[in-house]
Amino acid sequence: MGAAVMEEGSLFYMAPVRGVTDFVFRNSFAIHFGGFDLAVAPFISTRADRKLRPSQVKDVLPGNNSSLPVIPQILGNAANDFVYLANCFYDMGHGVVNWNLGCPFPRVAGKKRGSGLLPHTDMIREFLDVVIPNLKGGISIKTRLGWESSDDLFRLLEVIDSYPVEEVIIHPRTGVQRYDGGVDLDAFGRAAALTRHTVVYNGDIQTLAGFMKISAMFPDVRRWMIGRGALANPFLPSILKTGQDLVSDKVALVRKFHDDLFDRYQEMLSGPAHLLDRMKGLWRFFSPLFDECGKTMKAIYRTRSVDRYRQIVAQFFKTEAKIAPHHLVSGIS
Repeated sequence: MGAAVMEEGSLFYMAPVRGVTDFVFRNSFAIHFGGFDLAVAPFISTRADRKLRPSQVKDVLPGNNSSLPVIPQILGNAANDFVYLANCFYDMGHGVVNWNLGCPFPRVAGKKRGSGLLPHTDMIREFLDVVIPNLKGGISIKTRLGWESSDDLFRLLEVIDSYPVEEVIIHPRTGVQRYDGGVDLDAFGRAAALTRHTVVYNGDIQTLAGFMKISAMFPDVRRWMIGRGALANPFLPSILKTGQDLVSDKVALVRKFHDDLFDRYQEMLSGPAHLLDRMKGLWRFFSPLFDECGKTMKAIYRTRSVDRYRQIVAQFFKTEAKIAPHHLVSGIS
């Protein structure tokens, strides 16, 4: 058994990546690569008119998530609208919803949503006072250290320790950092020690060595969320989960994954332009897996023809695709 095998009871979560990790992606990833125990879906915003787009409902329907269980995520600061939306998800069969207090983007944070709400502890308390008694199921929270300072999170944890929360997912960056700079592991450790709730670590799990370092620092943490690291190296979650890297022909498996996504999106999306936009967006995350693929990526991004896209990709996988050396894990069995 490999050195990377986690202790029994460890769980791995697929992080929500907006525009990428929809139900088609989540199911296909689980089928081809495995490694994840569950996923948190990209957020759905509360609305004062309480209308849901069919695509939003479709993404979190349990029947559309048969290969990987999913937790719906809600973005919003209006308590009654949150309750309405959450109870819709419970009625679909979900037991838990996730409240997004982590989104760092200014158009969200500027409206005191996502990580922009973190400095406003009184608003969070008032929100939970209304929400918690009226939910038909459980609630978890995904957060950052704060908007500008980790002091926000420390104050937040004092508040939410008064409420029945399933777990707290912590990304140890501030909102103003977005995804720049390093994660603050010291602040994460302080936060994990402060709360009575179960903690999930999220942030910069990109390699086996990096994960082993973080997991050794926090031996009491048993739940791990991986986002961009799994998009850049889809073999990573399974390696971390099992301690084994058993896939000999990685390029062939990635091609099957790509082709599966292409076929499913071709059936689902409205027209070739939409399909190409989706596939080009995915390649921005996939490309770091491969060595010296810049020329192919430029050709993919330039093309406006589905047929030409398929030719470029087929040629790449047939003759050019090589896994980047830093994604080839050695030293485990």
